[in-house]
Amino acid sequence: MNLDQVRVLYSEEEVKARIQQMGEIITRDYYEEELLVIGILKGAFIFMADLVRKIDVPLRIDFMDVSSYGSSTISSGEVRIMKDLDYSIEGKNVLIVEDIVDTGLTLNYICEILRKRNPKTLRIACLLDKPSRRKTDTVPDYIGYSIADEFIVGYGLDYAEYYREYPAICILNPSVYEK
Repeated sequence: MNLDQVRVLYSEEEVKARIQQMGEIITRDYYEEELLVIGILKGAFIFMADLVRKIDVPLRIDFMDVSSYGSSTISSGEVRIMKDLDYSIEGKNVLIVEDIVDTGLTLNYICEILRKRNPKTLRIACLLDKPSRRKTDTVPDYIGYSIADEFIVGYGLDYAEYYREYPAICILNPSVYEK
């Protein structure tokens, strides 16, 4: 880890403990139910892998790949579906797993599409929430951490496809992206 480029916000141990708590809450909420967990690629893949191992109900997984950032640090607001679901969600309990909810525009778009497919329930779990930047009424049901308006990398989150592998949640030094 290049420490001159990042500052650790939440350590690997803190993140794993919080995900354990989230898994226990989700397990209680879906007790004796089946769950379809949908990961939003690419950022959510590490969080989702750890989260599903902490959920103790029968579950299946699927993925969607959507893009609203490209290689920018600011969402364009235009959402493109790069990969849609492999499974039908009709009549299923669906949990969307997202790395970070920022403006909420992308997540709102995804929820609108998925609601039209008639799931039994539709909830959202996110590792990080930035409520100060929200532009929609979409609010996650399960939140790892609420954070200030900082550019975050690590634990699956990236800047221009770099830093995803960092095991902690880190604040990226602005000198990296303000060039």
